[in-house]
Order: sequence, then structure tokens, then C-alpha cells
Amino acid sequence: MLTATAGFAVVNFLVKFLDHIPTSEIVFFRSLITLVLTAGMVIHKGLPFFGNNHFWLLVRGVFGASALILFFYTLKELPMATATTVQYLSPVFTVVIAMFLVGEKVKPIRWVFFVVSFAGLLMMEGYQEKPNWTFLWLGVLSAFLSAVAYNAIIKCRDTDHPYTVVMAFPLIAAPITGIWAMNEWVQPQGVDWVYLLLIGLFTQVAQVFMTMALHAEKAAVITPFKYLGTVYALLLGYLFFDETFTFMSLIGMFIVVISVVVNALVKS
Repeated sequence: MLTATAGFAVVNFLVKFLDHIPTSEIVFFRSLITLVLTAGMVIHKGLPFFGNNHFWLLVRGVFGASALILFFYTLKELPMATATTVQYLSPVFTVVIAMFLVGEKVKPIRWVFFVVSFAGLLMMEGYQEKPNWTFLWLGVLSAFLSAVAYNAIIKCRDTDHPYTVVMAFPLIAAPITGIWAMNEWVQPQGVDWVYLLLIGLFTQVAQVFMTMALHAEKAAVITPFKYLGTVYALLLGYLFFDETFTFMSLIGMFIVVISVVVNALVKS
């Protein structure tokens, strides 16, 4: 999980570093690389290329692609640690959606942590010297869309192989962002190609390592380590982008992460 989290941190860093490349173009290259790698796995195992549960695979692809596009936009406009922490609200939305979608029961105490996590979010941005509420709420929307995609994955758990579920995302994202990117294409130059390739490769490695971690140990043990991503983002943002936070913003960030982690532990 530590390796996976570090891999996602590298991806986020490279996305922010490539601020001269349109977001649609970055998502296109990321999706294309993931599609090629995952399709190879699907073909090698002889799995149905388009899966079995077509409706929920489509939902997974559409909402997952939309969430990633919005997340990459927030990465470019917000400090890395802020954009990363906002994404950690997706488990909160996942639980709320699952209540209606799959009838999941929620302990009353967990609603307290839901509210506290949002209070921490408002505190995190409100105490910034120059708050950017528009992109903060776009980040929240991205977290919500990620939660819809995650519930779609749950719906496919008994009908489709994980490789097929993973591939549903780039199958949708690659053609859509490819057409979108044509209208605002910026030709990558020199080392840009290396960075775009690394975004795809690190994404794939991070996804594989995260899956391995969740298969090897109980989620309650593994999940808290995922939130070290905020620490990675704080360090990378400070070292490479001169990003700093007020003390109260850091406290708000801490409240969000702790609330989400405790929520996961209470569930388990």
C-alpha cells in the first residue's frame, strides 16, 4: 500500500508538473497506456473483452473518467495536498450511495465523522491566504463521481473479472478524451513524452500494488496507510511548487484525513 500510494503521488506530481499540457490530453495518454496494458491481460486470460455486466461497466467507465478529469483539473489549480485530501472524501460518498444502491447499513456514529470531515474541508480551504472555492467544490464533485464508479465496481464484483472492470475505465475515457484533446492539442516536446509515459506506467503499477495489498490483508489494516498520500503531497508541493499552508489549514487537512480513517475503522 505504501508503494501504491507513492506511485499515485508521483502521478499527481507529474500531472501538476505538466501544466502546459491540457488536462484532456494527459487523461487521454494515461487512459491509452492503461488500455493497452490491461487489454493485454484480458486477452491473455481469455476473458470477455467487453465484460458481462455491461450497464454497470459503462457506469464505472463514464463516472470514473469524469472523476479523473475533474481531479486532474483540481491538481493543476489547487495545492497538491489540498486536491489529494479532497479526493479522500470519496469513501464518505461511497457509503452514502451504497445505502441507497445496495442497502448498506450505516452506524449512527459514522454520520458524525461524515460531518466532521466536511467541516475539516471547509476549514482547510477557508484558512488559506487565497481560497479557491470553485476548484475545491469541483474536487468534491470529483470525489462524488469516484464514489459512483466505486459502487459500480461493487455491482460487478460477482459478474466480471477485476481486469475487465479496470479496463472499463480506459475503454470509455480514451476515445472521449482523445476527441476532446484534438480541439486543444499541444504537441508534447522532448521529455514531455517521458512524463506522459511515466504517468501511465506509475498508474498501472500503483493500481496493481493496491489490489495486491487489499487481497493480502484486511482493509481495516491496510486502508489507513493510503492516507499517507497527503504527506507525500505536502512534501512534493513544498519542495517543487513552493506550496505552503497556514497552521489552521493543516489542522483542517488533518481533521479530514483522521475522520475518513476512523470512519473506515468503525465500519470494520
